[in-house]
Amino acid sequence: MTSSPSDPAPNPHASADEVQAALKDTKLAQVLYHDWEAETYDDKWSISYDERCIDYARGRFDAVAGDQPLPYGRALELGCGTGFFLLNLMQGGIAAKGSVTDLSPGMVKVALRNAENLGLDVDGRVADAETIPYEDNTFDLVVGHAVLHHIPDVEKSLREVLRVLKPGGRFVFAGEPSTIGDFYARWLSRATWAATTNLTKLGPLQDWRRPQAELDESSRAAALEAVVDIHTFDPADLETMSRSAGAVNVKTATEEFAAAMLGWPVRTFEAAVPPEKLGWGWARFAFGGWKRLTWVDENILRKVVPPKFFYNVIVTGVKPG
Repeated sequence: MTSSPSDPAPNPHASADEVQAALKDTKLAQVLYHDWEAETYDDKWSISYDERCIDYARGRFDAVAGDQPLPYGRALELGCGTGFFLLNLMQGGIAAKGSVTDLSPGMVKVALRNAENLGLDVDGRVADAETIPYEDNTFDLVVGHAVLHHIPDVEKSLREVLRVLKPGGRFVFAGEPSTIGDFYARWLSRATWAATTNLTKLGPLQDWRRPQAELDESSRAAALEAVVDIHTFDPADLETMSRSAGAVNVKTATEEFAAAMLGWPVRTFEAAVPPEKLGWGWARFAFGGWKRLTWVDENILRKVVPPKFFYNVIVTGVKPG
């Protein structure tokens, strides 16, 4: 597992002055927010590198890419976070070798550590998605999960993606928030956070309250989150943007409607209470409920609810060969 020796070091504990500066600088906010979250990100989002998340990642890929000759030779994950998407796709047989990039040094560090623990052939760079530090025609596949909505100039980044792809190479970006989905997800999250942090002030429930210092740090992170989440997408607009960047065979899919209405309150509640209060029973409820509602989304609601109302957008395209 290799990274560039010139890459900056992670800064996981931003000062109040740094946070204040980042409120006016979205790229600084990206670094501070994601460095702050890097070491706990997998736990926060229930990310694993086992069959559960391998199946999830492979399902998102197959939803838009369909049947492909596998594995791809070399894949890049843009805005890799902790490596969730690429590492699970590699374990699922999608790619043989990988590279990860992220604007956050902390995320690259964790992604490379996860890759090493899994025995996967991966290198990494701290990099801006608008200026990808690889030569033309380097990769067979570029992937990303919940990354495009963080990038100031999405079309410029997509042009960079197509530049580093080999002719005939494919990109797949999943987990992008739809405009309507983001509205109801944020409303549910804010309501859950307010209810939980206020109710746990009451005497009988104080054992369920995180220390105030942790809640204050979460509030500072939330302030940065409002800066780092730049875009939401209408699926048709994301297709148009991909074609404008030069891609062909562009396709989108959407997912999670009822499942998102459970998932966002669940994740917010988990962030607001001490983790030791939540055991296997809670985990079974959260994951089991999400799976059941995902089934409802896929088999019932997809037939009657317009695609733009679902929370997640997935997009794929191909570099002309």
